[in-house]
Amino acid sequence: MAILANDQDQVLARVESGPANVRLLNDQALHRHLQEIARDLPRPSGLAIGMAGARTTADRDRIRRAAQRVWPGVPCVATNDLETALRAAGTPARRSNEPNPSSARTMARVLVLSGTGSCCFGRYGKQTAKVGGWGHILGDKGSGYEIGLRSLKAVVYYFDRDGRWPELGRDLLRASQLNEPNDLIDWVRQASKADIARLAVEVFLAWDRKDPVARDILEAAAQSLTRDAIDCARRLVKAGAPVQFVLAGGVLLRQTRFAQVVSRRIRRQWRGAVISPLDRESVWGAVELAGQPGLLAGSSRQADGKSQRPTTAGSGGGLNEPERRELALSPTEQRNPRSMGLDKLPLPAAIDLMLQEDRRITKALMAEKDKIARAVRMITKALKRKGRLFYVGAGTSGRLGVLDASECPPTFQTDPTMVQGIIAGGQRALWEAVEGAEDDRPAGARAMEFRGVRSRDTVVGIAASGRTPFVRGALREAKRRGARTILLSFNPNLRLAPGDRPDLCILPKIGPEILTGSTRLKAGTATKLVLNIFTTLAMVRLGKVLSNLMIDVKASNEKLRDRAVRILCELTGVDAERARTMLVKSQWKIKDAWRKLRRA
Repeated sequence: MAILANDQDQVLARVESGPANVRLLNDQALHRHLQEIARDLPRPSGLAIGMAGARTTADRDRIRRAAQRVWPGVPCVATNDLETALRAAGTPARRSNEPNPSSARTMARVLVLSGTGSCCFGRYGKQTAKVGGWGHILGDKGSGYEIGLRSLKAVVYYFDRDGRWPELGRDLLRASQLNEPNDLIDWVRQASKADIARLAVEVFLAWDRKDPVARDILEAAAQSLTRDAIDCARRLVKAGAPVQFVLAGGVLLRQTRFAQVVSRRIRRQWRGAVISPLDRESVWGAVELAGQPGLLAGSSRQADGKSQRPTTAGSGGGLNEPERRELALSPTEQRNPRSMGLDKLPLPAAIDLMLQEDRRITKALMAEKDKIARAVRMITKALKRKGRLFYVGAGTSGRLGVLDASECPPTFQTDPTMVQGIIAGGQRALWEAVEGAEDDRPAGARAMEFRGVRSRDTVVGIAASGRTPFVRGALREAKRRGARTILLSFNPNLRLAPGDRPDLCILPKIGPEILTGSTRLKAGTATKLVLNIFTTLAMVRLGKVLSNLMIDVKASNEKLRDRAVRILCELTGVDAERARTMLVKSQWKIKDAWRKLRRA
């Protein structure tokens, strides 16, 4: 839904745009969605977009960038649909039956949303809290989807238990145009979230005729919504403080009897609760945001109404202007004078040039040998103390960190948690670019929080330019948590503020890339070499190597079992048959087999 309104809240135009979730749209689809809205609306003077799935700074930045392509030059607020719904609710102050309007203006507000999905979102001043909203696989407690799904599970359960198909089951078959219970198996496999949520209507109808199965399902749903609403309120204010609970979403707004049950439960558990339905469309919250004076004056504003300040080194966003200027001076961004004619070179000459440039890498790394050795000692000490090694990077740097971490369990039979790779944008970023992920500094900090980084650990940030916000955020948070921190960068001119300076900076001078800015080339090769050194030599010092043999290799396939046999033969001088027999007895653990043969 989109509305164009004037400053008197008069609707000038309305567009039914259909649902959209920023997490489920790629950039092209997001642009197309906004473009379809723009076709039916005059150009606005201010714009606010509340979209489902907009959980992070990167999500909101994506929305703003797409909006600027569609409405160039129009100031834009980007937020989520929960914020706009809560703003649309206003406060109880405008309701004539509320006794103290002045205090109502300052009370905390909690949106209790139950539609196809569910979520509770609250605000008190500048503080916000959210409970739920994880989607139908992970959450959506008390939602239409959960009610529909529980009804399917319940009728199948009672059919198995009693051998009789329940009355509610007959309703579900009719609503799904199915003939018998067995048909549900294929139907539910291809049913959408909305298909299953629509079954909630049948549950409410069955409840009205006092069906016990429907009653149990809806009591549990009401309990879940109440608990989440109360938990959300507790995160904003002390128990018993005045709170406005706003009921929203199709389930709570259309099923008034169910809404009354939820309201009674909230009142019993929260003294001072003011409960009201959302009595106007949530899009009016976006209209309110778009009409803020500061926005129309041209400043981009956050969803909480604060002016968005230029980003600083300690702030939540990407690079500020001084950092951008310094980034432009990084060798990783400079043109290589030796490759100015790259597009004209004959193929053999181009190959010679690339290999000649790669030869410079070893010399540059040798100049940083002492720092690399110090890093190996830091990593080894952490691992000996049962700490962990984390690699953090974006793009090629992140992929190389994940690669090195993934090779440690099979090569050295380490616990998968001992060496971990973290890449900006998560798993999807391993095989495709995730736009905006590397610029999300708070996401780097959150990765440290939710991976449980602690003082025993070592965190290695990998950033060719040294300025990747995701990496900077991770290193800063890791240092705050007491972990040892290392930055591997190929910008020897890097200058860091004290709060952003890691315990150790390794800055090899490998020079500019032959393809300007393409740090998957020399910087990528140099990164792989350094990470090889880190884990290989740390594992040597942990006793996982004897001579130059991998005595902890995980013999998980025939090739590796053959290698294990050869290693044991090399170490002990026994023949292959005896080595294999001993390895089988030792469950293919080379070190154990070697010790047994030594004792023998």
